[in-house]
Amino acid sequence: MKVAILGFGTQGQAAFEYWNRDGNELTVCDKSEKTELPQGAKSQLGDDYLKNLDSFDLLVRTPALHPKDIVAANSTTILEKVTTVTNEFFKVCPSKNIIGITGTKGKGTTSALITKILEAAGKKVHLGGNIGTPPLAMLKAGIQADDWVVLELANFQLIDLNHSPHIGVILMVEPEHLDWHTDLDEYISAKQQMFKFQSTNDIAIYYSQNPNSQHIASVTAGHKIPYMKYPGADVIEDVITIDGQGICNVSELKLLGKHNWQNVCAALTTVWQVTQDKDAIKSVLTSFSGLEHRLELVRELEAVKYYDDSFGTTPETAIVAIEAFKEPKVVILGGSDKGATYDKLAQAVVDNNVRNVVIIGATGPAIAAALRKADYKNILEGGTTMQEIVETARKKAWSGDVVLLSTGCASFDLFKNYKERGEQFKQVVQSLV
Repeated sequence: MKVAILGFGTQGQAAFEYWNRDGNELTVCDKSEKTELPQGAKSQLGDDYLKNLDSFDLLVRTPALHPKDIVAANSTTILEKVTTVTNEFFKVCPSKNIIGITGTKGKGTTSALITKILEAAGKKVHLGGNIGTPPLAMLKAGIQADDWVVLELANFQLIDLNHSPHIGVILMVEPEHLDWHTDLDEYISAKQQMFKFQSTNDIAIYYSQNPNSQHIASVTAGHKIPYMKYPGADVIEDVITIDGQGICNVSELKLLGKHNWQNVCAALTTVWQVTQDKDAIKSVLTSFSGLEHRLELVRELEAVKYYDDSFGTTPETAIVAIEAFKEPKVVILGGSDKGATYDKLAQAVVDNNVRNVVIIGATGPAIAAALRKADYKNILEGGTTMQEIVETARKKAWSGDVVLLSTGCASFDLFKNYKERGEQFKQVVQSLV
């Protein structure tokens, strides 16, 4: 069989390894002519890497590649040959105990919480997908039929998914990735793919207070359970509660911000379908402090706390990060443009004790304009290097303040990705004297 690997990032490399077997002839197709290829691999590199794909029997799409781009370079019928590592994983995974988590933000935190709780309850769990290990690479861990699999699934993986997990979880959904999707309807439709193939024996868990989340879950044939509302988990008089049972007070949570109450309730509602081990659940909820680049405390220096929230790449995530702190704040905002608007973000700055805003990147002027429209004037240019950005923020922070990197934008104008942006922030902060 002639197989083309379309895109050779982490998931493309996992696909190459998986399909590299007797009887298959593999070709790596990638836009970058500098792509480092496996020894002896055939290749189709450069701007025309998607051309003439009809000669292949199977095409493996990397998540970042939109199916419409494959069609544009070939024909509408070409999609009959397209699969993904996620589709193949669902097809061959030895366990059907699969939990899929999607949403605009919070996927990684919720996935990690679910994994840690199930492990604390004595279950064998495999975590991967959009977080960490590519799905097909997870097979190396020797997944057994009774094991549990937790998959964080982004819209890029879901848009052409033709399988559904036994338990699907949809978190809050707001406009995102509209630079990749045709429109918001396509973004929501991609999320719905995770629920389309559920049977009556499956479960769909959704955020009760978000219309998009409700709409996405509505396509399931499975049992629907809302959270932040009975019968799912909710916060009642500051107590995380499910099935009439209190688990812990919100003051005991290590995760910062009220937005994380949603993630906790989503995770609790999910694991409650598998185990009702309250001791295991409470031990994780009161000890888990979050993932890297998500409201991560980097350092306290001269009574100023520096937080890395580089993972937050939308105005909505910047808003919840700003709202997570009562202390006066110096907030770093801006980056590359994804077509977002900033009026709500500007109002959040006005309403939440922000001492100064340091603007950076291509969206800096638009954010500054929104702030001035909201009658906020404490705006500073941050510069073009992380050293300049941090030093600008430091000069405006007083004892007891928080310096918060939560840009509300993607990173691609000044940095390779959100991870590089966060790592540079941490490195510069740690070097301050």
